Amino acid sequence: MNWIIEGKVWKFGHNVDTDVMAPWNSIGQSWEERKKVILHHRPGFSEQVRPGDIIVAGRNWGCGSSRENAPANLKELGLAAVIAESFGRIYFRNSIAIAFPNIACQGIQEAFEEGDELELDLRTAKIRNLTQARELQGEHYTPEMLQIIEKGGLMNVLKERIANQVKLSQNNI
Repeated sequence: MNWIIEGKVWKFGHNVDTDVMAPWNSIGQSWEERKKVILHHRPGFSEQVRPGDIIVAGRNWGCGSSRENAPANLKELGLAAVIAESFGRIYFRNSIAIAFPNIACQGIQEAFEEGDELELDLRTAKIRNLTQARELQGEHYTPEMLQIIEKGGLMNVLKERIANQVKLSQNNI
């Protein structure tokens, strides 16, 4: 697992809801069809974004409905992370569950311009603007969140726990 993420910044504003990350009429469509409508309020984004790029956003990123597809679509686009002033609670939980890094950081939107190069240390939540030589401190993940990210998602953590319990019970027979 690479704990240091580095990528180009795409800036978004406040209150970007899950409905524009995963519009209801795209659920169940093929990836090629879904991809066209992700963050459709910003024309061309899904075609221009590159693997490893990072979204920097304002307050309340991922507000709205509890669509698990919202962070999953962003991850599938190849985005490495989202760093925002704050997150919608359910969106944030869904992101952790699928091991898609999202870090809250006050002042992040003002510290970056579109196209800047950003470096994020997931273990410490230190964020550096490599273009403008600025550094910010984001909100740390808990050890449990880091474990979920490291293992590739909540399902992998749960599968490992179940396998360990089965081994223990077989050893006790």
